Amino acid sequence: KDALTLSGAVDDETGDETPPSGADSFMHALSLFWKLQFALVPPESWAMGWPAFVVSLIFIGIWTAIVGELASLFGCVIGLGDAITAITFVALGTSLPDTFASRLATLHDEHADAAIGNITGSNSVNVFLGLGIPWIIGALYHRYAPSGKGQYDVPAGSLAFSVALFSCLAGIAIITLLLRRAFAGGELGGSRKSTRLLSLFFVSLWVIYIVLASLNDKGYLADL
Repeated sequence: KDALTLSGAVDDETGDETPPSGADSFMHALSLFWKLQFALVPPESWAMGWPAFVVSLIFIGIWTAIVGELASLFGCVIGLGDAITAITFVALGTSLPDTFASRLATLHDEHADAAIGNITGSNSVNVFLGLGIPWIIGALYHRYAPSGKGQYDVPAGSLAFSVALFSCLAGIAIITLLLRRAFAGGELGGSRKSTRLLSLFFVSLWVIYIVLASLNDKGYLADL
């Protein structure tokens, strides 16, 4: 019922609900499919939240697989390799929820720890569990399954360059946050001009990573 109901915003001063605007109606229609789908998630009050946690993970896993497959097909149609598709379309599709979660954490927390911790925590799970668990499953399968190859080897491709480039740019981002803590009083916030410049700087780091990693995958930076 809540997923189907169109409601407006709540006035901060009076606490009364205002009539829905045109933008509210548009966003409701745009997100109705997702609202209906995730209305199937059990309430977090059930069994200390474990059913909600498990069902949410199942939905996330299903849609991650769908996004990855669609991005791979789209990359094949327009002539992009899997490596470039992975660091652009797939990465955007799987990381945008973290972006919105960090935004909400920034708005509702007086410290920047929740927003930055959400990003770093999410990426650590992606790297350690997202790579570790499939690797263990693949290694066990090829070691013990009758149809296995015995040894589980996966060539790296252009991974070394991408990881080195990402590490350098991530180091620049961390140094920038530390400098803001020292000279601006905090990692986030500040004047509108400074926050926009910092946002533009971080977006430029992402663009630099995408461009250089894509050029390397295509072989244009092979001599470097």
